[in-house]
Amino acid sequence: MISIIIPALNEAGRLGELIAGLRDQGEHQIIVADGGSVDGTAEIASRLGAQLAPVARGRGQQLCAGLGLAKGDILLFLHADMVFPADGLSQIARALEQNPEAGGGNFRVLFDGESSFAQWLTGFYAWLRRHRVYYGDSAIFLRREFFDKIGGLKPIALMEDYDLTRRMEKSGPTICIEESPVITSSRRFEGCRAPGIVYGWLKIHALFHLGVSPERLARIYKSSSGRGQAAKGG
Repeated sequence: MISIIIPALNEAGRLGELIAGLRDQGEHQIIVADGGSVDGTAEIASRLGAQLAPVARGRGQQLCAGLGLAKGDILLFLHADMVFPADGLSQIARALEQNPEAGGGNFRVLFDGESSFAQWLTGFYAWLRRHRVYYGDSAIFLRREFFDKIGGLKPIALMEDYDLTRRMEKSGPTICIEESPVITSSRRFEGCRAPGIVYGWLKIHALFHLGVSPERLARIYKSSSGRGQAAKGG
């Protein structure tokens, strides 16, 4: 069984479609870790049969709350505003079966929209993945035993997905599912330009590797305009 963990905050307009599509893919565990939504997100999740994990706002904390309910031997982390492929769960099972040495992986990312900017973002993410860098908006999945072996997920204020995938890449081979990409929202990049995104990405990652605390990084991320909002893929 796959346990699917979705952190959400005020995603009533998008979450229902995601859960409905997942339920069409078989009997798996769907967990929504709600960070205090006020728009009916939690009610939609419950009505569609997802398990709720209410928790304080913060993606790292929300993911850990969802993990507390997870029972599957495969873990999958999704964003509430993404479009997950109709065969995505079977693709995960098949990829792990065909690659027994791999502990997990992610999906190729396409950004929504027809603009040249969305196409640039898609290419930028592909370039990052070739360098073994990827984030939570690419549908990260892991075998549960591998997840536990590498130390699980840390409930930090920022970069929890990058921290996890770094440990994944250091601990063995991973898989990128190319043929069934996820479509992720480009809304957080609205108003940004490519140079600002690259600058923000470099800045946050450099500070992270220099040992700046995730709490301080989160304050920098939130206070920055444009380029800060695009600093981190997850």
